[in-house]
Amino acid sequence: MSYEVPDVADVVAEQPRPLLFVTVSGAHLYGFPSRDSDIDLRGVHVLPVEEVVGLRHGPETVERMWVRDGVELDLVTHDVLKFCRLLLRPNGYVLEQLLSPLVEHTTPAHRRLCAIAPRCLTRWHARHYRGFARNQWRLFERTGELKPLLYTFRALLTGVHLMRTGEVLANLPRLAEAHGGPAYLSDLVTAKALGEHRRVEEDPARFAADVERWHEVLDDAHQRTALPAAPTAEPELQDLLLDLRLGR
Repeated sequence: MSYEVPDVADVVAEQPRPLLFVTVSGAHLYGFPSRDSDIDLRGVHVLPVEEVVGLRHGPETVERMWVRDGVELDLVTHDVLKFCRLLLRPNGYVLEQLLSPLVEHTTPAHRRLCAIAPRCLTRWHARHYRGFARNQWRLFERTGELKPLLYTFRALLTGVHLMRTGEVLANLPRLAEAHGGPAYLSDLVTAKALGEHRRVEEDPARFAADVERWHEVLDDAHQRTALPAAPTAEPELQDLLLDLRLGR
């Protein structure tokens, strides 16, 4: 399914604090949106100094949901300090949001963050993707829905790709092509395009062996990866944060 860019320029302009970036995450980023999928917008805002050092601290996270042309949009932004701290943890979500190719709003600081991102990558990001895949598999076992099944494979293949290449790639069709994912994934993606909560018609046991195999592939990639054990980006993130806070 092709991605149609929502017009969020007015939403960006309405925000009381400047935004460094807004990108699209979720199923659109992962390459398997449904015709009724909402659009997950993620980004970073910058609290002014008075909302950081004063008695009343500004919000670390801001959320807004609205409907435009029948499509639900969900915007979540973190203050730049919180976002930088998350980048220094083995948190794949924030890296995917930062490096998403589906960009709705950008700034020089966003591009600076993107340039710093490779120094945030570690071998321990494999744990993030392994844990997310296990949680989604359990959800699939309970519900039988396509969405958590595709999320399971997406997380595993993103983790494998990251460990092997040092690149954050979240698009499942591209991942499957690059790493030889199960052939039936393309049919599942096509089926999910017809509805967000469609169920899998086959016996869930059919997929269990492949899921377990990809866990093993991820474990092997984790053992072999050249990624470091700890991030090295803290000094650069510190400089960026001070520049943004102090306007220097």
